[in-house]
Amino acid sequence: MPAFISVGRFLFAILFIVSGALHLLDLAGTTEVITAKVMMPAAVTDYVTQLEDMTGMPMAKMLAIAVGALELVGGLAIAFNLGARVFAVLLALFVIAATFYFHDFWNQAWPDAKGNMIQALKNLSLIGGLLIIAGIGGRSRDVPAYAEPASNNY
Repeated sequence: MPAFISVGRFLFAILFIVSGALHLLDLAGTTEVITAKVMMPAAVTDYVTQLEDMTGMPMAKMLAIAVGALELVGGLAIAFNLGARVFAVLLALFVIAATFYFHDFWNQAWPDAKGNMIQALKNLSLIGGLLIIAGIGGRSRDVPAYAEPASNNY
């Protein structure tokens, strides 16, 4: 059973590894999509301006780099069971935000809404898988989280 969990975790993580690499390799395209979909709240405008001045990059490009890096590093961490729980939670939060901003089928007419609803449901499944990984971490179900110490009563 532990082999199935390891292989399953690795196969699950491939989606994030490939997606993160593609986002980083097509940084201009990723930045363009983020620019079109994500609006910064007015409350953080001053901070966004300060960050843009410090880095010399628009916020959308910084977000594109952060998203690509999170997916790539998080996917590798889950695949190789290095901080899998932490990265599973971070990726779950990312998938929630991505679903809200990029697959908002509730704001669309039906022909467009159908495709985005399917993507949102797929993301809901991903969130479920990530929560399972966050819950069980790297151990297999055969290894209990807490084992009673052996009794030394003679």
